[in-house]
Amino acid sequence: EINARLDDGVHGIVVTQGTDTLEESAFVIDRLVQKDAPVVFTGAMRNPTMEGPDGPANLFHAFLVALDQQVCGIGTLVVMNDEIHAARYVQKLHTTSPAAFHSSPAGAIGWIIEKRVRIVTRPAGRYPVALPAAPKPVRVARLTVGLNEDDALVDLAVQAGYQGIVIDATGGGHVPKAMVEALGQAARRIPVVYASRTRHGDTMQATYDFPGAETDLLARGLIPAGWLDGIKSRLLLLLLLRAGAGDEEIRQAFDSWRYPFGH
Repeated sequence: EINARLDDGVHGIVVTQGTDTLEESAFVIDRLVQKDAPVVFTGAMRNPTMEGPDGPANLFHAFLVALDQQVCGIGTLVVMNDEIHAARYVQKLHTTSPAAFHSSPAGAIGWIIEKRVRIVTRPAGRYPVALPAAPKPVRVARLTVGLNEDDALVDLAVQAGYQGIVIDATGGGHVPKAMVEALGQAARRIPVVYASRTRHGDTMQATYDFPGAETDLLARGLIPAGWLDGIKSRLLLLLLLRAGAGDEEIRQAFDSWRYPFGH
């Protein structure tokens, strides 16, 4: 629907939805819509029955952003609480605060002041995913690692027929020793990506070498997510698999996110 509207020549689109999964919707649309016209997501942290509802201001600001030529070519945006966020960076980090949305690792790319849009930085690249007319039905499991975890959930995901797994590992990309064998076996059958459950910072690749450390995971065939968190890593892997991407294409896709200017 969004692509059809943009093909009709509209200058921008504003999408409103509940904020619980707003960052996910925006990230997916950012991968699928490649027109230069902006798609702007917004919502409200306080509904109209509450004191100080923020929805009207967010909606007004979203329209200002969607109509501003400065944002053309950036990709999908999220406008909340006077701030402008790139969909690739934005995260909802609070249950109720009007300032719930923040961006990592780069911060907000702009703001609105006195009914004027300010853009102070532009993300590099667009990272499109082209889906076929009939995308493959795919499921990707996302598992969060905690203290004293074992391999049971990894085995269950594989047995249940999931086509991919994203592991929210501890720290820079670490899992308990009891999980590593199952993860290695899974990675020989389906793509397995490791992200950091902290949702901030980059996954390590060459610092620690104990069983379950990032070097161990890499040796077993797991794919590092880089600075993408587990939520976005799952969506990216899901889209890539639906597009029919193979193992090497998936690895290259995650690699390009880690190094937008090459390496």
